Amino acid sequence: MKPFFNVLSVEQVHAFTQQLEPLASTILPLVQAGGRVLAADFKAPGDLPGFDRSTMDGYAVRARDTFGASETSPAYLELAGQVLMGQEPDFSLQPGQCAKIGTGGMLPAGADAVVMVEQTRSLDPTTVEIAASMAPGGHVMGRTDDAAAGDVLLPAGHRLRPQDIGLLAALGFERVEVQKRPPVGILSTGDEVIPVSQTPKPGQVRDVNTHTLSSLIIEAGGKAAPLGLVGDDREALTKAVAASMEQNRITLLSGGSSVGVRDLTADVFSSFDGAKLLVHGVGVSPGKPFIWVQAGGHQLLGLPGQVASCMISFYLFVEPVIQRLLGRKAEAFTRFGRLKAVLGRPAPSAPGREEYIRVRIEDSDSGPVAQPVFAKSGLLTSLINSQGLIKIPVESEGLYAGDQVEVFLFP
Repeated sequence: MKPFFNVLSVEQVHAFTQQLEPLASTILPLVQAGGRVLAADFKAPGDLPGFDRSTMDGYAVRARDTFGASETSPAYLELAGQVLMGQEPDFSLQPGQCAKIGTGGMLPAGADAVVMVEQTRSLDPTTVEIAASMAPGGHVMGRTDDAAAGDVLLPAGHRLRPQDIGLLAALGFERVEVQKRPPVGILSTGDEVIPVSQTPKPGQVRDVNTHTLSSLIIEAGGKAAPLGLVGDDREALTKAVAASMEQNRITLLSGGSSVGVRDLTADVFSSFDGAKLLVHGVGVSPGKPFIWVQAGGHQLLGLPGQVASCMISFYLFVEPVIQRLLGRKAEAFTRFGRLKAVLGRPAPSAPGREEYIRVRIEDSDSGPVAQPVFAKSGLLTSLINSQGLIKIPVESEGLYAGDQVEVFLFP
């Protein structure tokens, strides 16, 4: 199969992503499930907390018995008993009665509110003065306030956060079904690229992309598998990609994705049995040389070698593939925040391509200002000194100073 530049739109590339099938699921102990993606809707197996409980130290009461009570005109209730923590009360409240209760204690039958201890005074062993009028449900967590049995608490595709793990624990779950993480092999190519541990000679550069991509993959929910450096040699590249395909569902190869004499990625990817070249070139800047070949269920993705182009291509095209394999929406910039801002100065662009401009955010009296950071795609500092990206639409010749823009804030 002969590689070629048949430039597609970003939307056309994302349409291929939507066709992917999610990976299988696995069962993990709850303590290992943080950051993983739920494989199925999680429904509450019962009510949570499952009983009416106090949210304050004080006295459980029948709200109607406190109607009109105040500091100048208190109500007087008979003390019927004390609620013991972790136990179901063995008594109920009758009209005109109250019960001493601590935060988290179970309300006795008949009670529907709690008066804070600061609004009460014990007059004698059996009489309590109430200086506040309570409405039903006051200072009470109802039996279904967190969840009712059968409620979908967490949808399939949801990435588990610490608070979600806490919810699962509260409902008695020690294990949870999650999607398997897609393993992603990482290869960097180029005779000029050397390991990080070495000192570059003139014309050489350290391997930045392997480490950058590893971090991006982990943050996206994948499993990074760095496979080292490969020179500009067709046979060596073919062997390295084949080895990656034995262990990984996705293989990333950064560098060598254009159409120059030494750019071998498309040829190598297309040499495998059943290979189908989906993408070789996208109408986007940076990131035009992106390559996508499918081969026997494997996704072979070629990224630009320049670090800024590589990162933006990852956000635009690789992360949606990972998200889809995780059973999530296949969208770009899913982990980015959004900010409305005013463009600080013009950002020209060539029509016919979708362009992403790095920006830094400045404060002004009228709100946030997005200042373009114009820099070549190989400059790391342009990423470090910017807080996000703005998109210039494909049909536009650029944006003017003062235009309203949406900023995709880096995670």
